Amino acid sequence: MPIKENTSLLHYNTFGIDVNSKYYVEYDSVEELRAVLQFEIVKSNQILHIGGGSNLLFLNNFEGVILHSTIRFIKKISENVDSVFLEVGAGIVWDDFVAYCVEKDWVGVENLSLIPGETGAAAVQNIGAYGVEGQDVITEVKTVELATNSIRVFSNSECRYGYRESIFKNEFKGKYIITSVIFKLSKNQVYKLNYQHLEDEILKTGEVNLHNIRQTIIAIRQHKLPDPKVIGNAGSFFMNPVISKKYFDELQEKYPDIPHYFVSATDEKVPAGWLIDQCGWKGKQIGNAGVHDKQALVLVNKGGATGAEIVFLAEQIQKSVKEKFGIELQPEVNYI
Repeated sequence: MPIKENTSLLHYNTFGIDVNSKYYVEYDSVEELRAVLQFEIVKSNQILHIGGGSNLLFLNNFEGVILHSTIRFIKKISENVDSVFLEVGAGIVWDDFVAYCVEKDWVGVENLSLIPGETGAAAVQNIGAYGVEGQDVITEVKTVELATNSIRVFSNSECRYGYRESIFKNEFKGKYIITSVIFKLSKNQVYKLNYQHLEDEILKTGEVNLHNIRQTIIAIRQHKLPDPKVIGNAGSFFMNPVISKKYFDELQEKYPDIPHYFVSATDEKVPAGWLIDQCGWKGKQIGNAGVHDKQALVLVNKGGATGAEIVFLAEQIQKSVKEKFGIELQPEVNYI
């Protein structure tokens, strides 16, 4: 477990921001992680744990210790007639896990195909797409507490999941490191397809089955979202805002075509990408930062952008949406 010094993070964040970390350490087991946490360099410096770097925006060099998990395993821990329970190492690439489940005909994560990042970060972020969120299939999250170096297992309810939220992003931010996640998958071929006409798109490819669901979602995402290996980005930059039903009705009178998704009897969700597009930002560029020309929800590094340039662009977009719609957009990406 060598401690690397002055390590470039260019290939550890999907925005492709060229910054360095003072120290960088990888570990491949819970035992190694607990040993690393006893290193004097680690104990005396700020710690940032990263996954695939798909939800981070570095604003400058990181003057501390970057930790990264290479705990990579998928283990069946139990099953019954209807369900299978899997423990998945935090360092497993999320989409590799989805592909594994689809190959085994286990239902639950197929709608989350091609979401970037690693499994541990997915449990922090409560990733979601096409009507499914991580919290729907996560039963437990195994962690190590930094302060005590002790192991703690969180139940689903203890994770306090919400829309792109968890206790690990709020009250316990920076206090626990996820080592593995327990998932409950279904053996019954019952799917969630009532989001954004997903079923219609799947039927164009043939019958509705796990393979076709996954391939359809991959095709949709590849069409809408740029490949970070080609152009730096972090996927959806802003969260879709949830507004009151009353305020949505007021907006709908002024903008009859405004898309929306039911949240509750009192709230509606409005696509942030639509709001940004209506403000004329799609395809626009400021300096080396830009808005993707196919999906206004995605900010991109046009080449050599700094974190500050991306933030400035984001702030201008937030200002435009606030002025036009009275809605405050919140970044989904974490500023570091």
